Amino acid sequence: MAILEIKHVSKFFGGLSANSDVSFEIQHGMIMGLIGPNGAGKTTLFNCITGYYPPSKGDVVFDGRSMHGLQPDKVCKLGMARTWQKVRPLAKMSVVDNVMVGALCRTGSLKIARDMAMEQLKVVGLEHRSGFLAGGLPIGERKKLEVARVLATQPKLLLLDEVMGGLNPAESEDIIQLILAIKGLGITQMVIEHDMKTIMRISDRIVVLNSGEKLAEGSPQEIVSNPDVVAAYLGSE
Repeated sequence: MAILEIKHVSKFFGGLSANSDVSFEIQHGMIMGLIGPNGAGKTTLFNCITGYYPPSKGDVVFDGRSMHGLQPDKVCKLGMARTWQKVRPLAKMSVVDNVMVGALCRTGSLKIARDMAMEQLKVVGLEHRSGFLAGGLPIGERKKLEVARVLATQPKLLLLDEVMGGLNPAESEDIIQLILAIKGLGITQMVIEHDMKTIMRISDRIVVLNSGEKLAEGSPQEIVSNPDVVAAYLGSE
């Protein structure tokens, strides 16, 4: 059974169609890449999947249950969590306290939450920064902190929205290795990323959006050789 089913999802803002009749499935344990030109509707689809926007049409089914009408906090408690393009840590709180915020989704005990937070800081390689103020971290470590905070919610499905945006090559490589390590933990992932080399490297399958519609779906090799995808990115010439 698929862990996530997107069933004919559309999202309208007035007369504007941000997503139109999008359908696909994500199987347990895989990494699904989500790509497309700027304005293709990728983040809007993330928002529909995680409860921030209600779909105008269609349904999102997670782990066999419809997400219709559920708010983001309920979606998170069911096991689906996401990061954001612009990382906004709680700047005046410590790194470990930031991650505890995610852990408190699962426990009311501060001691247990701290232990859970430290465990996730080890996963992302920030345990040595646990006592630092989050606002003082460089961008690469802020991105890792964001991932640690959502991992602390104990997700079955993790959605990463341009988690490598703004990073240098060395920092991006760290995140690539982290994504692959998370896959090794058995956590399913859906990743929005603009860099084709990166998405080809990490993805089991890829969905391509263009102007809000699903343009293509397939293996990385199928996607990179698809003439419609090439035209969408580079132009028909």
